[in-house]
Amino acid sequence: MRAENVSARDVLSPLIEKYKGEMIDTMSHMISIPAISPESGGSGESKRADFLESILKGFGVETKRFDYKDESGAVRSNIIARYGSTKKVIWIVSHIDTVSAGDLSLWNTDPFKAHVSGGKLYGRGSCDNGQAVIASIYALKALLESKAKLKYGIGIALVADEEIGSTYGIKKLLGEGIFGKGDMYVVPDWGTPDGSKVEVAEKGVLWLKIKVTGKQTHASTPEQGANAYRYMIRLLNELDERLHEKYNNKNPIFEPPFSTFEMTKREPNVDSVNIIPGTDVSFMDCRVLPDYALDDVLSYVNSIAAGYAKYGVKVEIEPYSRDDAARPTDMNSELVKLLAAKIYKLRGVKITPVGIGGGTVARYFREGGMQTVVWSTLEDVAHEPNEYAIIENMVNDAKVFSNLYV
Repeated sequence: MRAENVSARDVLSPLIEKYKGEMIDTMSHMISIPAISPESGGSGESKRADFLESILKGFGVETKRFDYKDESGAVRSNIIARYGSTKKVIWIVSHIDTVSAGDLSLWNTDPFKAHVSGGKLYGRGSCDNGQAVIASIYALKALLESKAKLKYGIGIALVADEEIGSTYGIKKLLGEGIFGKGDMYVVPDWGTPDGSKVEVAEKGVLWLKIKVTGKQTHASTPEQGANAYRYMIRLLNELDERLHEKYNNKNPIFEPPFSTFEMTKREPNVDSVNIIPGTDVSFMDCRVLPDYALDDVLSYVNSIAAGYAKYGVKVEIEPYSRDDAARPTDMNSELVKLLAAKIYKLRGVKITPVGIGGGTVARYFREGGMQTVVWSTLEDVAHEPNEYAIIENMVNDAKVFSNLYV
């Protein structure tokens, strides 16, 4: 360990180690308060935000709450905490909403009752994004308790609605005048098991809803109808083949290094085996390298779909969700260099900048030209049954976060 590391590491890291039990307790309590979007059968983040706000206020931190009502009338809650007088702020931005538990029979324990075993804390939202939430607020606690001299202002943003599109989270907050143009942003919503990679770029994301309308008839008289299901299968296979052929660039910074076009969800069509469906609805998930405009992809899909009129069916293509790729963060930016230096000092690990196909709130900051990275130390278990966070990762990430400011 080099001499210039000693002061910050000796003060902050032992404090955070001391908080380990408290961090586990706080995470466990948080997991017991579901924060699921009404679109997924929940009631939003308000109750979880109440709890987390009480924790921050208990640290002596002033908070500001941004609550927005969604179309269902549910309150979607965001918490902002700022500390320090330094003009440039480093924000750690985590989301407090989670996906639903899914098939409960696949869980070994209650997904909304934390279970600690083998150095892991199990529960829905523990990995995505609870580990980051807890690591960020206890990094702040350590900085407050140590009275460390800050090189950057501290910003903690605990945001809503990330899982469904951020309509009531970051997209709203960016219009509230909270974030400074010169600020920097760490989004701990993706990572690797050893923390050796930092995400600086994301692909464009285009979800397509595809509806084929034919003519329903009895299965014994197919010539009297037009089987929407058959033409949906044909169309999806054609889209799969032609999209991969046309948008075939490779960029080694991304994992995987090419654009992906995947057939995913399909809605039920008919209730009986002896009915030929007149309507079929399916979805595609497209993750597109920044080389290509999503408008071009959408236009190409529509041109292929138009060719199915000759079969006597109608095809409608609807962008179900869309996030255009933002300009990547410069790999030589101040933030990337700072994070790389702190990780190397604390862990002896050299980080590699990468791009991913997954979408995070980082894209919204990058769209504004803001320095933004996505980093944490994570196992890839988000959205899975028996989701967990490794406790040591949570503690060690808090050490990295705290050291960014000193």
